[in-house]
Amino acid sequence: MPELDQKNGQPLNADESPNADRRALGPTQPPTHPLATAPVGAPPFSVDGFVKEFIHELNTNQGVALSRSSVNDQYLALASTVKNYLMARWLETGRKTRDAKVKAVGYLSAEYLLGRQLGNALLATDLNDIAKKGLELCGLDLVTLRNQEVEPGLGNGGLGRLAACFIDSLATMDVPCIGYGIRYEYGIFRQTFVDGRQVEQPDTWLALGSPWEFPHPEASVQVNFGGRTETYTDADGTERTRWVPEWNVLGVPYNYMVPGYLNGRVNTLRLWSAQATKAFDLAIFNAGDYAQAVRAQTFAENISKVLYPEDSTPQGKELRLQQQYFFVACSLRDFIENELEDDFDLHDLDQRIIFQLNDTHPVIAVPELMRILMDEKGFSWDEAWEVTSKCFAYTCHTLLPEALEVWSTDLLGRLLPRHLEIIYAINEQFLAEVREAYPGDELRARRMSIIAEFPERGVRMAYLSTYAATKVNGVAALHSQLLRDKVLPDFSELWPDKFTNVTNGVTPRRFVKMANPKLSELINDTIGAGWVTDLERLKELEPFAEDPEFRERFAEAKAWNKRRLTQVLRNRDGIDLPDGHLLDVMVKRLHEYKRQSLKLLHIVSLYEQVLSGKLTVDQVTPRTVVFGAKAAPGYKMAKDTIHLINKVAEVVNADPKLEGRLKVAFPANYNVTLAEKLIPAADLSEQISLAGMEASGTGNMKCALNGALTIGTDDGANVEIRELVGDKHFFLFGMSEPEVADLGAKGYSPGAYYEGNAQLKAAIDLILSGHFSGGDQHLFDSVVYNLLHSDRFMALADFQSYVDAQARVEERYADRDAWTRSAILNVARTGFFSSDRSMRDYIQRIWHTQPML
Repeated sequence: MPELDQKNGQPLNADESPNADRRALGPTQPPTHPLATAPVGAPPFSVDGFVKEFIHELNTNQGVALSRSSVNDQYLALASTVKNYLMARWLETGRKTRDAKVKAVGYLSAEYLLGRQLGNALLATDLNDIAKKGLELCGLDLVTLRNQEVEPGLGNGGLGRLAACFIDSLATMDVPCIGYGIRYEYGIFRQTFVDGRQVEQPDTWLALGSPWEFPHPEASVQVNFGGRTETYTDADGTERTRWVPEWNVLGVPYNYMVPGYLNGRVNTLRLWSAQATKAFDLAIFNAGDYAQAVRAQTFAENISKVLYPEDSTPQGKELRLQQQYFFVACSLRDFIENELEDDFDLHDLDQRIIFQLNDTHPVIAVPELMRILMDEKGFSWDEAWEVTSKCFAYTCHTLLPEALEVWSTDLLGRLLPRHLEIIYAINEQFLAEVREAYPGDELRARRMSIIAEFPERGVRMAYLSTYAATKVNGVAALHSQLLRDKVLPDFSELWPDKFTNVTNGVTPRRFVKMANPKLSELINDTIGAGWVTDLERLKELEPFAEDPEFRERFAEAKAWNKRRLTQVLRNRDGIDLPDGHLLDVMVKRLHEYKRQSLKLLHIVSLYEQVLSGKLTVDQVTPRTVVFGAKAAPGYKMAKDTIHLINKVAEVVNADPKLEGRLKVAFPANYNVTLAEKLIPAADLSEQISLAGMEASGTGNMKCALNGALTIGTDDGANVEIRELVGDKHFFLFGMSEPEVADLGAKGYSPGAYYEGNAQLKAAIDLILSGHFSGGDQHLFDSVVYNLLHSDRFMALADFQSYVDAQARVEERYADRDAWTRSAILNVARTGFFSSDRSMRDYIQRIWHTQPML
């Protein structure tokens, strides 16, 4: 359960074919809500009308009078009021799309990190002022009700947030889209700290109700698992194969509305929840075996129980594969059976849908579509492959070999026997093409085989998707180059035109307009409001970097954001941020390649230099470093790093020798809601991954768009940020990707850097001395010895360059006017990083669909 305030108990912070009426991208029933005839883009009603609707929802849906309602009652009634307004537009969107018979995007993603929905819905519908005034008439505060909302943690990090940004942009651009995913009962865990260690708590985001979703159990999809296959001869004398499954579950769709910004379009996010086909056995229950009576239900519901179950066990691996197949099977079935006309010719499926595979998680959709077309629709192999090979595109989000999924053939054969047969046949066809292109080069064929033989026989999902997809893209210019040259070089040599790049982006609606109201107001006053849907217009701000009055207003907006963040962290975490500090922010997943350890070594080094007298305290630039990060529950090194950061923070923050000039803050449970407050307040954005490791990053984009300067390596989208904002306004450090590769090839010895750099050695020795662990000299051996003897991501090699770059940061920050000018230019020159631009790139280079103008 969410943490409760002890005073008020509130959270702190029909026919035979029931699916026949669900076509296009939404239900087909005529609008029945009284607001359904409101003109697109017009306010739905007066303030008085809003109050009437709100009270109606409070009385009828929540069953309470205003005078006796709780904050949660009030929030749910407000959400329902706004949802009803969106519903009319959702129904109309479905009708228009159905009538137009246009090509849609099916975005297949295991994650959607949505953030709170109320504020975004109010923004998209231009209802914010009406809701604020209406609630005031009721004696209520909109901010209080917005803060009541519990964020659905249906994603782990950048992958899920990117998916949410993309579906927002597609709706805003009037492009038909259905986002498909899983409705996890428990999302990404709620992070707490106990004595500085990360402790995971269940994310009970559904505990107080979820007003933004609506289930359609009548449209449930049956998903099969296990069993065997058998051959038979059909009525035409053709030998065919059918799957005889051992067990099955139901996928129940829960729809979320995805509103476009002030354009009337409302697309659909459809998340699937697993339920048992036979949930309760009354005979067994009456016999007294109560647990066995509901065992089928418990087993089925495990599939959508938790986001990314720990997969270090065989059971965990099997559950992950169940999740992946479950949601793509539901999604493909849903589109084919419910979103197309009854007489649609599936030979033309690519004219109506392109399924985007968001990383390798949904790639099992490729053999699933083949299975549907051959085994259920009677297609030949060639016909099925002709369709399948036109209906998928694949986005690769990683360069780390361990993150490219390989599923054991034993597991696949046991869980999805028909799919493994199809994968084997796809591979046989693929290898025949390879051998034809490269006769006599059997070593190449073995390298490229979809089936890996070592260390165990498995299916390389990235290879399968690359073969099947119309296009394969990376997510930043450098990443796409490395994807072609180092991750999939044989494939890019065979099909150079299949590979392309689409640099990621973020939605300016949530991460500038909504998250940074003071900056948005300044931009509106300066260049008008059109930038919200045309972010390249931020270029018009560039001349104003030379305007003293504009710089003053810009600095005032940043100061306001810092005050707001201070209040949020004080109330949320009991953390006080000092005034006047450089706010140095590093917020992202805790992973060794992202190198939070390098940032930590810098902090320890600054502290050690004051302790040893190498620096006087007045030589230390007042700085607050804020970390935000979760470590995967089974990732010991990442969790040990969190523990060390928190222990360093305890000592540094309490040491009077620093006179409050250096502070470290690590608020627990970093999420989208906190990001919306933290990122606008940031002065310095830490993007310090080892060059060649980060696919793109989107936190770097959000920070730059909100007026933070970046310190970073030439990695991921940092390369493009630096090129756009200019070297003078970006703090570059570290090795380039070729230099990293060269050092690795020569043999990297981290101990040599430790011995050869007195500043680095002093910092590490201070940790080893037990200074941050109450005298225990071995508490952090795992972190320190990993750096000294392994350091896979070369933090020690880049340490001196990083420290030198931080000195340049301090020199620039000492001239606040110059810093503000650089911050303005970061905002003005990073409009490229809108997710709207990313979607245009996908549309033009990959999807070949069109907005419904």
